Amino acid sequence: MVVISQNPTMKIEKIRDDIDLPIINLLNKSEAMKEMVRACEEYGFFKVINHGMPQEIISQVEEEAAGFFAMPGPEKLRAGPPYGCKNIGLKGDVGEVEYLILQANSSPFLIQSDDSNKFSSAINAYVEAVRKLACELLDLLMEGLLGSTPNPTTSSMLSRLIKDRESDSILRFNHYPPVDVSTDSPKIGFGEHTDPQIITLLRSNGVKGLQISIEDGVWIPVNPRPESSFCVNVGDLLQVMTNGRFVSVKHRVAVQPFESRMSIAYFAAPPLHATVSCLPGVAAPPIYRSFSWGEYKQAAFMRRLGDTRVNLFERAIS
Repeated sequence: MVVISQNPTMKIEKIRDDIDLPIINLLNKSEAMKEMVRACEEYGFFKVINHGMPQEIISQVEEEAAGFFAMPGPEKLRAGPPYGCKNIGLKGDVGEVEYLILQANSSPFLIQSDDSNKFSSAINAYVEAVRKLACELLDLLMEGLLGSTPNPTTSSMLSRLIKDRESDSILRFNHYPPVDVSTDSPKIGFGEHTDPQIITLLRSNGVKGLQISIEDGVWIPVNPRPESSFCVNVGDLLQVMTNGRFVSVKHRVAVQPFESRMSIAYFAAPPLHATVSCLPGVAAPPIYRSFSWGEYKQAAFMRRLGDTRVNLFERAIS
């Protein structure tokens, strides 16, 4: 994780106009495969529509999450360690955000209240559905990357890591309360970083805030439409596994005036013991050394927001 400064107030920076990320229609799998590969190479981000996730599952978990964040602070604190506010990571970074972080390979425990079972049930259904979508996307990316007749063993190399019972995947709910721009300076909700995992699937409530940096020093707001889409981005591990062909791009979230933003991110990760290296069939020689996900995760999460990538990630094979 390339984990802005401890000060959550935005600096004077170059902000370009909104970007419309590539929108991938999953109804046409063969075309989607090609477009996804291009998007991962050029942007590190894309959106998917006609993704097949039942709207009732999405709506239910969004409704329950919104209800949770609307509760008084003491009630939210009853959720225990899954709940956090302002503090980000282990090195003193802060942001204008409150959140829930849950392991996505086990039944979540949230709050002791009359509605906790309802929220847990909604989360379990969402995790099952979003994991299935993540695996489908990874299989398509593998087929498009290798550019050959689909081989079930080869094309499922990445999705098998996500389906593993010891997968270290995470589900994170982020809530960014609005700021009053008449009294407050523009602020960062979550500072610049890359996602350390393989791939991220993000849902939001249609409120702006997400920004990406394809070019150093330039931030581009992402258009939140269409609201029915999932925003998908390449993680650090996928950049390593594709030998740098796919790019893990820095991004952040800016707090919006008078509008509350909520997002749900599924971070697809392998088991902690899984070895991360250049995938078979990808152009050689490999430019990154092999390491375990646990090794990379430990090093990545000990960094500050905005720091350069960890040495494991940058160390090329001589």
